[in-house]
Amino acid sequence: MRLGSIDIGSNAIRFQVVTTHEDKAGKTVFKKIEYMRFPLRLGTDVFKTGKILRPTEEKFVKLMRVFSTLFDLTDVDDYIACATSAMRESRNGKEIVDRVYYKDGLKIDIIDGKVEAEMISYALDPHIPMGNVLHIDVGGGSTELNLYKHNTKVASKSFKMGSVRQLDKEDAAAVFNNIEEWYKKESAPYFLPNEEVISLGTGGNINKLFNLSKHKKSDDRTTTLEELLKLKDWLSEFTLEERIKKLRLNDDRADVIIPASKIYTNVMKIAGSEKIIVPGVGLKDGILHYLMNKRGYKAMD
Repeated sequence: MRLGSIDIGSNAIRFQVVTTHEDKAGKTVFKKIEYMRFPLRLGTDVFKTGKILRPTEEKFVKLMRVFSTLFDLTDVDDYIACATSAMRESRNGKEIVDRVYYKDGLKIDIIDGKVEAEMISYALDPHIPMGNVLHIDVGGGSTELNLYKHNTKVASKSFKMGSVRQLDKEDAAAVFNNIEEWYKKESAPYFLPNEEVISLGTGGNINKLFNLSKHKKSDDRTTTLEELLKLKDWLSEFTLEERIKKLRLNDDRADVIIPASKIYTNVMKIAGSEKIIVPGVGLKDGILHYLMNKRGYKAMD
């Protein structure tokens, strides 16, 4: 069986096609056959003007036509395309996805933060440890937070703070205050004082930060708050041009990785969390797991 997913984010759009097969233990596993990340930053338009501007719209429509064609060429059996923060806040978002559907037959679902978090959780399940867990997903336009107690989700909230959505210091401080109030209220019935809280990080920026981590081992997907703070300070010593040329970061990663690192580290501080697991999965992977569940199967990473 071949399955496809499209994650239409505020900073980039990710396309993936996988084939499924059984391993020696009889478990269903994914094998990636196509993957593309395209840096069409929808959030730049939306968070400044409230809508997707015409030049960006035309690029988006062309890109969706390419993805629709690739789905046809790879004979996918099922797919889901999800649009997140930028598209759902855009005044002309629905008009654009309707245009894509009527022109190319590609159906795009504009999902809210709660659905986005739920979809990601399908891919997270194998990586959630026992105990108190705070899942932090930082996108271009929003940050999704989920609390887990012994693998069971007990609270979820989406906040309008992201790596592309640039907030001034006053607005950012207000959002962090809201996060702290929400965390204290929602964690109190489940997390006892002085109990360890393990963070679980998803999103392109935390994956890149983890790859830059100097102490990581090939079989260890954990890093620490201390290491992230050091990385943030180290990255801040470089100019944007240096981050692109010397550190070889993509243009659309080099300018958002520091704002994203501030969100991860500040949220971890609020929770008193000293370490973070970075499983390397995201919305595009959660979509695939959801499709498998819908068909009565459970996929392994």
